[in-house]
Amino acid sequence: MEEEAHKLLEEGIRKKLISPGKGELSTFPNGTKVVFHYRTSLCDGTVLDDSRTMGGHSKPMELILGKKFKLAVWERIVITMKQGELAEFTCDTKHTALYPLVSQSLRNISAGKDPLEGQRHCCGIAQIHSHHSLGHKDLDHLQASPQPLVFTIEMLEVLCPGSFQLDVWAMTDKEKLDLVPHMHEEGNTLFKEGKIKEATEKYYNGIACLKSLQMKEHPGDEAWVKLDQMITPLLLNYCQCLLRQGQYYEVIEHCSSLVFKYEGKALCWCFTGTLLLL
Repeated sequence: MEEEAHKLLEEGIRKKLISPGKGELSTFPNGTKVVFHYRTSLCDGTVLDDSRTMGGHSKPMELILGKKFKLAVWERIVITMKQGELAEFTCDTKHTALYPLVSQSLRNISAGKDPLEGQRHCCGIAQIHSHHSLGHKDLDHLQASPQPLVFTIEMLEVLCPGSFQLDVWAMTDKEKLDLVPHMHEEGNTLFKEGKIKEATEKYYNGIACLKSLQMKEHPGDEAWVKLDQMITPLLLNYCQCLLRQGQYYEVIEHCSSLVFKYEGKALCWCFTGTLLLL
């Protein structure tokens, strides 16, 4: 324990054990899934994010180790923890520069939005050095003035590779692309059965998969356009679900973006087609 704490200190991470976990420390091979609650604070105690309250509900974070998560320091600190352990990690600025972008995505997810909404088509470092607003004043301030952060982590589960089904976000690009038609069909089936909320989630996940792939392409390129064409029917079906749930403003926003994108070419078809599953 002391040796590991010393290694962390050398890397600019100070660990404070609050409550010990149970059993032996996992070896954490690549592909291990860790499930944990987190609270992110400034060094003065100001809380930025808390997975127990974000979006009005409690949803723990899930990571698949070895998938190159954008905030690498989280992978570094969780492998020092046992299941059931509660610890506090104070991390130097060199580890926290990308946190504003990660936080923005997590906040979008908790609000039921596209996790990539508001992020420009460029790498994380480029976004950090841009003047583009993240849509949250606290994150804009943190992006403009990077500083050390305190992560309070409660390790809930450590699952060995092969003992669980991969979540969409942890899949490879090919796995995501192969999964989208299945999610589309499952969404249609659920919609026909009157399971609107479940169908909404299927369409949303399909859109999120395609948008995550689209972010890796240059806008206007053949691959980008092909993905965009795959997004459109999913988005229209998603809007049907939102319409059934009375979320009119979001439906107007999405449909307006499609009308603008296609410059009226598919206007009649889109609006008459919203009663059909595409």
